[in-house]
Amino acid sequence: MSGHESVGRRLEEIRRGPVGPKIAAIFDFDGTLIDGYSALALYSHRFRNGELGPAELVRTILRMRGPTPTEDQFVALVEDGLRSWTGRTTADILALGERLFREGLAGDLFHDAWRLVRAHQGAGHTVVIATSATQMQVAPLARELTVEHVLCTRLAERRGVLTGKVDGRTLWGAGKLAAVREFAAGRGLDLSAAHVYANGNEDVALLAAVGHPHPVNPQPELAEAAEHHGWEVLTFSSGKPGRLDPRPALRTVTMFGTLVGAAGVGVAVGLLNRSRRTGADVTVSIFDALASPLTDIRVSVVGEQHAWAARPAVFFINHQSAMVDFLVTARVIRTGFTAVAKAELKRAPVVGQLLDLAGTAFLEREDRAKAIDGLRAAVETLRRGTSVVIAPEGTRSLTPTVGPFKKGGFHLAARAGVPIVPIVIRNAGEIMWRDSRTARAGEVQVAVLPPIPTIGWNKADIDEQVVLMRQRYLDTLDDWPVPAAAGTTDTDSI
Repeated sequence: MSGHESVGRRLEEIRRGPVGPKIAAIFDFDGTLIDGYSALALYSHRFRNGELGPAELVRTILRMRGPTPTEDQFVALVEDGLRSWTGRTTADILALGERLFREGLAGDLFHDAWRLVRAHQGAGHTVVIATSATQMQVAPLARELTVEHVLCTRLAERRGVLTGKVDGRTLWGAGKLAAVREFAAGRGLDLSAAHVYANGNEDVALLAAVGHPHPVNPQPELAEAAEHHGWEVLTFSSGKPGRLDPRPALRTVTMFGTLVGAAGVGVAVGLLNRSRRTGADVTVSIFDALASPLTDIRVSVVGEQHAWAARPAVFFINHQSAMVDFLVTARVIRTGFTAVAKAELKRAPVVGQLLDLAGTAFLEREDRAKAIDGLRAAVETLRRGTSVVIAPEGTRSLTPTVGPFKKGGFHLAARAGVPIVPIVIRNAGEIMWRDSRTARAGEVQVAVLPPIPTIGWNKADIDEQVVLMRQRYLDTLDDWPVPAAAGTTDTDSI
């Protein structure tokens, strides 16, 4: 059974299984929710800032290369690193955690782990993150995943200033098991009905203590224990390229080069026909035809007929990866569309010129008057028969979690009297994370939902639809529609 098949079966088991807050779903952090270890981001930061000396670096490497540390050895390792932070404020360290999350750790989230967290939340289970990492490492992801309960190693402080020690017991090995048992007892949770997802050798005892152990990409000792106990292993796939693998970089260069080449042809055709619209359509057509086979990034669409049911329309996309999102819009919408984008993109090399060629309405988000002018231009575009693509979140999301929707796209559709067509992109971030410079091969999954009429909407309607629309995206991502079977239409599956 492949990794995705085992995760898919696990998701179905959660959906069909018992519901309610008495069921606990406990997730480890490093190596389970995220690919890799958050401590590496901290060590990298400290090294760049001259806070990591050679002696500590050697000690750390030797400890991590040896056998699984004992709890005392782990405490020594953590406090060795904390010494350089003695005297710094807790607020300063938490702010550093937020920055490291935005700059890299958000992109390390396993999308399979995110789906499992969402499934447990959908079943009303008590979802917990239990980790030996500190609050500054885990808190940003817990907030992004809307996980309320976090059990982690605490940093000792005095009046908001760090002391260089840990507060209480670290959540390593037996310490994590003790913390989980205490949490469960305090909430009346039966561990025999609980689920634990973990990858580390130190978590064998924790997995053995619950009714539903789920080893994830297990380390050697945990893999042996899983085989001995008959625990099914889950394999979460990583979007990270190997260090010596040149293909992701070549794939990205190919994708960008294909876009530039297609644009060159489009510009020439547009000049010959004296029509920017024709030029833009030719660009999209060529890019759609060549990009997927050349890069091995496939786009799989459910409900594609909805993209053609009512035009012009305002197409909504959830926004994670600029290049992959353009590949999706080219594949799904194909012709007769432009976009609404932030004004900064107009100044971006090549991309800005391409967007300008397509008649993109650029919005000055910091200037309300200019933003309104930009929307007026987009309304006129729609009234002339050209559809508009907009990201209702306003910016690329850090994770697959759908961010709050802004109202601009709703006002735009209502003023032009055209429908909104939701395009839900499931996993663009797995192919190319928002700040990644390389793309991996794979399949981008897309669901096009039925058009939503906007004629007659007033302000109250728009306020209501902002909430309802975001929920449609969340529901679709949580319960992905299956492709239509032979003899049916895609409408039957959405």
